[in-house]
Amino acid sequence: MANLKEIRNRISSVSSTMQITSAMKMVSAAKLKKAQDAITAMRPYSDKLTELLQNLSAGLDGDSGSNYADNREVNKVLIVAISSNRGLAGAFNSNIIKEAKRLAEVTYANKEVSFITIGKKANDIIRKSHTVTTNNNQIFDELTFDNVSAIAEDLMERFASGEVDKIEIIYNKFKNAATQIVTTEQFLPILPIETENASNADYIFEPSKGEIVEGLIPKALKTQLFKGIRDSVASEHGARMTAMHKATDNATELRDALKLQYNKARQAAITNEILEIVGGAEALNN
Repeated sequence: MANLKEIRNRISSVSSTMQITSAMKMVSAAKLKKAQDAITAMRPYSDKLTELLQNLSAGLDGDSGSNYADNREVNKVLIVAISSNRGLAGAFNSNIIKEAKRLAEVTYANKEVSFITIGKKANDIIRKSHTVTTNNNQIFDELTFDNVSAIAEDLMERFASGEVDKIEIIYNKFKNAATQIVTTEQFLPILPIETENASNADYIFEPSKGEIVEGLIPKALKTQLFKGIRDSVASEHGARMTAMHKATDNATELRDALKLQYNKARQAAITNEILEIVGGAEALNN
């Protein structure tokens, strides 16, 4: 009977876990819809703004604002790793940490690399082996464009002052609830437009091209960082929903197996008791 009690306790424990994972799945599914709508609406604006900025900055030739497009020799690299504050999201955070370490230890092996982390999970791991200058866990408590702008302004100031020569952003790009793509984007210096016939036409700019770019650069960079964090938030909810769905399925299978084991053990115990009773009755008759 002690064995039966142990199985009953395991069934109760697995059932409780299943209720938790099922509830977390539903919460993530509800949050995912809002986050998905936000990033889907923002992407076209962000992509077009970046494309416009690249087209304009390609022909500045020392005009105002061109310091953000200064491709100087890279000696100091700053990597912005965007993760989450919470776990139970499958490989969501570990993929970011692996890619961040690969960049630091392989791609920029001979450079001076430092990190800015957005999210507790990346900060807890990366700080053990690399330099983390700033951690921004609190951004997820109130994710607004103004709060993200403060981080972007800090990044721009670091680059403009020469503290760093290159800034990379690593985040999970949202594709669907089951798929998140680890993405590395160059934040600064601004990348030139890649298409060959992008800006061959002769346009008249009012005000000057330099003034336009000077006004666009801060807005575009803030939007790029905000989009990356928005993408990461949607990816987090999708990854957690998928992970909790699988965990619930696994808990259901384990609970069913334990119930079958319990019923078999219970039936065996009942059979033994019946045999003992029958054996005792026959002994009395003899």
